[in-house]
Amino acid sequence: MPPRAGRHAVWPDRIRPEVVAAVAAAGIEHPWAHQARAAEHALDGDSVVVATGTASGKSLAYLVPVLSTIMDGAEAPNGRGATALYLSPTKALAADQCRSVKELSHPLGHSVRAAVYDGDTPFEEREWIRQYGNYVLTNPDMLHRGILPSHPRWSSFLKSLKYVVIDECHTYRGVFGSHVAQVLRRLRRLCARYGASPVFLLASATAAEPAVAARRLTGLPVLEVADDASPRGELVFALWEPPLTELHGEKGAPVRRTATAEAADLLTDLTVQGVRSVAFVRSRRGAELISVISQERLAEVDRSLSRRVAAYRGGYLPEERRALEQALHSGELLGLAATNALELGIDISGLDAVVIAGYPGTRASLWQQAGRAGRSGQGALAVLVARDDPLDTFLVHHPEALFDRPVESTVLDPDNPYVLAPHLCAAAAELPLTDEDLDLFGPASEGLLPQLEAAKLLRRRTRAWHWTRRERAADLTDIRGEGGRPVQVVETGTGRLLGTVDAGAAHSTVHEGAVHLHQGRTYLVRSLDLEESVALVEEAAPPYSTVARDTTSISVLETDVEVPWGDGRLCFGSVEVTNQVVSFLRRRLITGEVLGETKLDLPPRTLRTRAVWWTVTEDQLDRARINPEILGGSLHAAEHASIGLLPLFATCDRWDIGGVSIPLHPDTLLPTVFVYDGHPGGAGFAERAFHTARTWLTATRQAIASCECDAGCPSCIQSPKCGNGNDPLHKRGAVRLLTVLLEGAPEEKQREDEAAGGEAPDDATPGGEAPGEQAPGGVASRQSPGDPAGSSEGPPAP
Repeated sequence: MPPRAGRHAVWPDRIRPEVVAAVAAAGIEHPWAHQARAAEHALDGDSVVVATGTASGKSLAYLVPVLSTIMDGAEAPNGRGATALYLSPTKALAADQCRSVKELSHPLGHSVRAAVYDGDTPFEEREWIRQYGNYVLTNPDMLHRGILPSHPRWSSFLKSLKYVVIDECHTYRGVFGSHVAQVLRRLRRLCARYGASPVFLLASATAAEPAVAARRLTGLPVLEVADDASPRGELVFALWEPPLTELHGEKGAPVRRTATAEAADLLTDLTVQGVRSVAFVRSRRGAELISVISQERLAEVDRSLSRRVAAYRGGYLPEERRALEQALHSGELLGLAATNALELGIDISGLDAVVIAGYPGTRASLWQQAGRAGRSGQGALAVLVARDDPLDTFLVHHPEALFDRPVESTVLDPDNPYVLAPHLCAAAAELPLTDEDLDLFGPASEGLLPQLEAAKLLRRRTRAWHWTRRERAADLTDIRGEGGRPVQVVETGTGRLLGTVDAGAAHSTVHEGAVHLHQGRTYLVRSLDLEESVALVEEAAPPYSTVARDTTSISVLETDVEVPWGDGRLCFGSVEVTNQVVSFLRRRLITGEVLGETKLDLPPRTLRTRAVWWTVTEDQLDRARINPEILGGSLHAAEHASIGLLPLFATCDRWDIGGVSIPLHPDTLLPTVFVYDGHPGGAGFAERAFHTARTWLTATRQAIASCECDAGCPSCIQSPKCGNGNDPLHKRGAVRLLTVLLEGAPEEKQREDEAAGGEAPDDATPGGEAPGEQAPGGVASRQSPGDPAGSSEGPPAP
């Protein structure tokens, strides 16, 4: 990718000269054009989103007007006439930004009092921050659970609130983004109560329609600055497909060397050559594994080099995170294996190379990670190492899908009843909820209030709805959709707390017999106590990793939209999914060879969510030459491949969604393939799949047909999550089946017209489990989100 020259501008003359001087003292004489434009909008009182590339100076674009306004407010009699609130998706990013603000504002004296307020903040500091802080950095979790429910203690801060900064706003997608959207509406409501109307300043990676996404997130009109005027050095971007090994996987399929092993080799080579590098991997376990392999290989070259590589992921204790961040800043570390906890804006400038172990799920994340490489104006290297699955294989063989297509739109649905209901309760607990408030929370709120009253959560008195319970309303929901309190991982011999695992992932990552990695050390889980949320582990050195498998059944609750596809049907609606982790595989390290399977006895969990599904008739099966012997395998193969390709069309990854394929489903009475959202109430992914079904399933058919294998492999129809060993699967049958199905597909504009008006069910009740992929007859599976892929990282609930 060729270099690009920068375009300078001047700061608006309304910026205080002390602030311009402080920025100049930091080595920045003139802003880039997009920084100046964003500052101008902020000073005009217009909410604005800056959506430019990594390392383009987005932070300065919002910091300069914020600091200038805080300086104005410092002249008020109480010294705090203007305040600003900064929100980041991770604690690490907030801590990093606080360091940057303090360095930049040092010449301004005590006028700017920046402080982090999150779950790690000592209690003795919290009162000082509430009384005197004028630039408070926190995360949406703390805003939801700590600040808004205690708003009377924050009244002087909220009364003077001029700006709300939302950093890395492209990460607020799906269920998490929908929750954050409602938290921001609660914040706006309380600000209005105290007479404030803050301007929202949002920073985003390059994204499609950033102003539209920002408006859905904040509920306000938002202007857009997306013309990146910063310079960029040449970026060499390599697509790297690991070689085939002599090993054979399930059903004799050929096996490629793992992306984890390849990335570890690359990180080792780069470190030996003194190249500052980060290897991004999608799972916590993958980050630990790359770090361990790289350290071992570096020790063979030079023992001192092994100490210059480490892992960085969520789930570490606060002091461990801070020490790693400091070592990275100081240059003590040369190489880092990191999850997306490090992707999100932490200042790790000065990197020469980025290795991305597996497609990160969205093009937005890919460019965010690749953009970390490159010192000011110098060339850099980015390498995408493909995993052995349909999507990664498709991308390395179709680079145009990465380089010639715009990044995705951000998908979120604040009107999701599972999301909205608990926030209406939380809002009523903060201040009684009136009819005038309902416009703020969206059109679905009016219909939910009677249900909340029937559930004895709210009560109407005169003109307002009141919270009726003794417990805290904010505790009704976990905004990250993690489904309960985190499971503590405790070492048996010492009683030492190693870290935590999200409740939703515990069944598949810290079940009895699971391998757990922490700070380069390997542990075996001896027991999992679900009632106490504790997993007991002891240090061990097994020559394998573990992968959970589960079973799933699905039933249709309500069909919102049904569109004819020839004789078949494409549907969208509400479903109930029952899931149970039933066993785990032991896989040899590096090669991935399966060593054995062990049964587990864990309770089932249910999930009410949204799904897209399609059916085919006997006539269509006849035309596709699908007889009963290969029907199950053909459906199953089409389901696996379609789940693998959906992230190209919706802002999700394979681990956000699940699937089921059944030769005769009891609700449709036809052969049916389901793809569902892995979050209570849905996350918008299945709906996106419904609206792009023709393009999505066409790409699925192409991916299967173009694969060079004979009978199916991980690059086309085999799934890493499949609970019954990827059996049965029929590759050629899947191609013929999709060909016949697509012959009857209407044009997408026509189907959108037919589908207009679908609504969420109003009888939904919360449940929760992560998604799986299901084989015919009701057997489904999910690989543990810990290996090789995973979920977004972020701060634990404060």
